[in-house]
Amino acid sequence: MGDQIAVISDIHGNLPALEAVLRDIRSRRIRRIVCLGDIVGKGPQPGEAVDRIRETCEVTVQGNWDHGIALPQVKEAGLWQQERIGSERMDYLQKLPFSFDITMSGRRIRLVHASPESVYTRVLFKADKRAKLSMFANTPATGTFPDGGEPDVVGYGDIHAAYLQTLKSKKRSGLTLFNTGSVGAPYDGIPEANYAILEGKADSPKPAPLAIQLVRVPYDTEAAVRIAEAVGLPNLERYRYEILTGLEQ
Repeated sequence: MGDQIAVISDIHGNLPALEAVLRDIRSRRIRRIVCLGDIVGKGPQPGEAVDRIRETCEVTVQGNWDHGIALPQVKEAGLWQQERIGSERMDYLQKLPFSFDITMSGRRIRLVHASPESVYTRVLFKADKRAKLSMFANTPATGTFPDGGEPDVVGYGDIHAAYLQTLKSKKRSGLTLFNTGSVGAPYDGIPEANYAILEGKADSPKPAPLAIQLVRVPYDTEAAVRIAEAVGLPNLERYRYEILTGLEQ
């Protein structure tokens, strides 16, 4: 077995889902965890989720909710999230890095929340090939790898739907794009927490086997809804629907 890194994303204040994923990661004896952002927003325990991520993750990159929650809020849901998160945690969220680059089994791997352009630039599964190939570009936000090259593998979150796809351009082939799906609010019709596992030779420029595994973890969705009810989560009915169905309302 090679080195393993768990990649999680889009917790959205759903602590029961996060704890289920962390238990699964521990059961596999994976010690390295990278979070691709959107720790807060939508769910009932954003502050607790931030604390848990800070305890367990080697690196956390910034998501659109992590960035946006510190902006002035006028809607009840945003104000409620700010109150539950608190100023110290919001300061932490504002200072998160944009992306994380690693080398594994001779591949340059880049991990971002949404795209190399912005935490707000969304690349859906149904996006065209040009949009997906743009995920492999170096930008001012990402910087470059030490050798000046572009990534061979890109992993991201944001869209709440896990997938893995190989791509090629006129100049490059063998590009791999994957989405972790969402821990706390999957939108692919299966109400289970999602994450990904990278397995290969860490920090090695030498070509070697590399595996990317997409994992689904069942958890107590009813318990997640009960927590939301108990704390008076705004937009409760929408949250209940999304958590119990795995679909976006």
